[in-house]
Amino acid sequence: MDKSLEKSLLVWLKAQKKACGLFLKLSLWLGMISAVAMVAQAYIIATILDGVIMGQQVVPLTDNAQMVSSSMSIDTYTPHLIALIALMLLRALLAYGRERASFEAGKRLRGHIRAAVMDKLTKLGPAFIKGKPAGSWASIVLEQVEDLQDFYARYLPQISLAGFIPILILAAVFPISWAAGLILLLTAPLIPMFMILVGMGAADANRKNFSALARLSGHFMDRLKGLSTLKLFHRGDAELKVIATASEEFRSRTMSVLRMAFLSSAVLEFFAAVSIAVLAVYFGFSYLGHLDFGYYGAHANISSSTDPQIVGIPFSLFTGLFILILAPEFYQPLRDMGTHYHAKAQAVGAAEALITLLEHPEPEFVGHVRISSIETLSADHLEVFSVDGTRLLGPLSFELKDNQRLALVGPSGAGKTSLLNALLGFLPYKGHLLINGHELSALDLAHWRQHLAWLGQEPQLFHGTVRDNVALAAPTLPDDTLWHLLAEANISDFVKAQPMGLDAPVGEQSSGLSVGQAQRIALARALGQKASLFVLDEPTASLDSQSEQAVSSALNRAMTGKMCIMVTHRLDQLDQMDTILVLDKGLIVQRGDFTTLSNTHGLFQTLLRENIESVADIELVPLSVSASDTPLNSDAPLDIAAEPTKGEAQ
Repeated sequence: MDKSLEKSLLVWLKAQKKACGLFLKLSLWLGMISAVAMVAQAYIIATILDGVIMGQQVVPLTDNAQMVSSSMSIDTYTPHLIALIALMLLRALLAYGRERASFEAGKRLRGHIRAAVMDKLTKLGPAFIKGKPAGSWASIVLEQVEDLQDFYARYLPQISLAGFIPILILAAVFPISWAAGLILLLTAPLIPMFMILVGMGAADANRKNFSALARLSGHFMDRLKGLSTLKLFHRGDAELKVIATASEEFRSRTMSVLRMAFLSSAVLEFFAAVSIAVLAVYFGFSYLGHLDFGYYGAHANISSSTDPQIVGIPFSLFTGLFILILAPEFYQPLRDMGTHYHAKAQAVGAAEALITLLEHPEPEFVGHVRISSIETLSADHLEVFSVDGTRLLGPLSFELKDNQRLALVGPSGAGKTSLLNALLGFLPYKGHLLINGHELSALDLAHWRQHLAWLGQEPQLFHGTVRDNVALAAPTLPDDTLWHLLAEANISDFVKAQPMGLDAPVGEQSSGLSVGQAQRIALARALGQKASLFVLDEPTASLDSQSEQAVSSALNRAMTGKMCIMVTHRLDQLDQMDTILVLDKGLIVQRGDFTTLSNTHGLFQTLLRENIESVADIELVPLSVSASDTPLNSDAPLDIAAEPTKGEAQ
């Protein structure tokens, strides 16, 4: 990974720590208090051992020296033992408190980042979300956010402790033995130095691992959702090989990260052990009388003998025990930082995808104007763009008044759904898109959407109950109102037949319901909005004829006296529309009502001919010849017999 990129990612990660609140600082302070208690504990242990083991015994430096001893009363060290037990309990409580505070800090950070990601996805809208498989988004929201936990809970506090604890120990060691302090000071940089050398590629390896995981998650989720289609076309074995290849790639990258982690741990343990061994050798040779430096003042004669041959040793047993007890604790924060360094590498790898998402440009709707109802909707030289600046639609102009219905038709990719996304506030635009004379960008977007009832071709129901899904926008709706909405959507009989009624469970992805049933429950939810404008994106697509008829009739009743914009490929439903806009390559190529367009040469007539087999409620008759004599590819104008549609017949 580029160093400048990694540095910018670290700056972003550290800037997010304010979301942890006081818990991050609390974790740090508890760690510092525990370090002070650890030094005090080492002092007491060394004092007790020095007194109990040595007492007033003589340590002979010659073979013929005499050993003089005197017994020490255990009562002398009772306060030390009590203090030692108290310090052990205190350190245990501090360790527990630090773990709790660290976890809470990471928990708050994860909640903050997940909320930011979900808010960003909401602002970017479905036009952006559909650009990646659902599994890739799940990987970002779940795994990659989860991998930030240890960076804030462990790595950031450990950076400060890795500086504080060694300095504290050096402050305790140097006044006793400058040689031991110098050994600690000179060997301390070895651990972080080799940690950096070994872990330089860890962030890049983790980033590649996250990318592989996102691809695998998205690939697997898409194949799982299309399992029945794969079986239908006998593609199961081929897709199994593709998944196996993707899984093997992810396994290889995961093993690469683990190999680096184990290598780093081994290096840290080795140099920590070597450093402690150097210190132990120094004290060993000093006690044997082979080294005579590193202390202050005269020899520490621990003998009460007057024998001139017994001149003592450079320092007491207390000095050696105290420093050797502190030595592992001196290197432990550095080793812990090495262990948590991989938490940093994981966080850096995850942060790249998160920053890419969170800093993605979004439509700028910062208005505060609120409207009470929708009376007019007009577009003047409107151009709609993708979030990355590509023009998707326009320029085009149209006007829609209260109680009017507008249909958008055209081949796939003409820009119909893009216009709806701009109207919903999910795509940026240029030109003018006016609501009651107010620019859409000047409106309060959340309040504007309360005036809309949206129904798409893929019903979006959530895990819960029928009640939860219908009352999603207004959880306090009474049961009578819910039943009325279900009746309006022609689905109340099905819900009443369920043993639990409104509390009947709804699974993920509408499992347990047919597409038609799910669409009618979604329609009931839309009707609960009491909207002024219905925004419909092929609401009857993929439905069987019975479900299509039920949804269409419910929509016709609900839209009475309301404004409507509908995208559809079912041209037989357009005779009830006041205006039809025919789009091609982002431009309006025709406009008019159904009768006019169907009898005019152009794209609409071509589309109508292509859909003639699916038109069940209208009869296409040429102006001058019978229908049986007119070929389907003829360019002759079409006349529409005045037969009622299903909606009119009902």
